[in-house]
Amino acid sequence: MAAAAPTLKARALRLLARRDYTRQELARRLAPHAADAEELEAVLDECARRGWLDEARALEAHLHRRAAGRGRALLQAELRARGLTDPQLLEEADARLAATEAERAQAAWARRFGAAPRDAAERARQLRFLLARGFAPEVARRTVPRAGAAADGDAPQRLSVDPDAA
Repeated sequence: MAAAAPTLKARALRLLARRDYTRQELARRLAPHAADAEELEAVLDECARRGWLDEARALEAHLHRRAAGRGRALLQAELRARGLTDPQLLEEADARLAATEAERAQAAWARRFGAAPRDAAERARQLRFLLARGFAPEVARRTVPRAGAAADGDAPQRLSVDPDAA
């Protein structure tokens, strides 16, 4: 005898037991199993009412998992893709991310490269790495040392131009 298919609520609880979902994500996961939109909305409403489905908690969990080594732009795009649309939650998250972006960029750069670039091409590659991770251009420029500079933070070497030399 075949086992009965789990109810929509049971499916929702099984998903929410693994990790926090946004309402949009959970709806997308449950939609193929729902008889109609009303049933789906009823289950989502009950989950939210009981505190099982919480947008703020889903945002925090996502940032906890993904923030290390990623910039504000990428994380904000991920949050919007997950269906977080509450402007207040997004603004608060953006403010927290902005406060730590330089440290996260430095950690990502050090983990990947750890040494000053040898030349301009290598510096460009390191900058592209940070930009692709969603860090702001000015943060990436401050993080990656100039080509040939010591990794311990010494001032970049500059060429001096002697006006008397011909």
